[in-house]
Amino acid sequence: MIYTPMIKKAFKICCEAHSGQTDKTGLPYCLHPVHLSYQMGDDENAVITALLHDVAEDTDITLSDLEQEGFNKEIIKALTLLTHDPKIPYMEYIENIKSNELAKKVKIADLTHNSDLSRLDKINDRDLERTQKYKKAIQILNGND
Repeated sequence: MIYTPMIKKAFKICCEAHSGQTDKTGLPYCLHPVHLSYQMGDDENAVITALLHDVAEDTDITLSDLEQEGFNKEIIKALTLLTHDPKIPYMEYIENIKSNELAKKVKIADLTHNSDLSRLDKINDRDLERTQKYKKAIQILNGND
């Protein structure tokens, strides 16, 4: 993990944007993108993309806002692909991500973390179904569909 000025900016935006949000277990939501960012190694674009991957989808900050913050076109393109438009079927959304290595790397880490049932206090049928959907999505992203 590296700490460049743009990564520090992305950390701040991530934490501020997700402030007050919690995950399914009540933990601060920003721990999820931070967890992903630490898996991206020394790849600045991947770290930033991991930190910001849910910002446009789950907060009031837009992709245009992130572009105005100075994040490069490669990051904005990946974030665009990672921001799921509910009008697009989920597996079509996953197929679209497959074409972009940066988005694909972050999405696989995202799906893997979201599939970790040890994070949950209780596991129900809906959690198991979601995990199966994510497993299929990871297979598609890895080209094993």
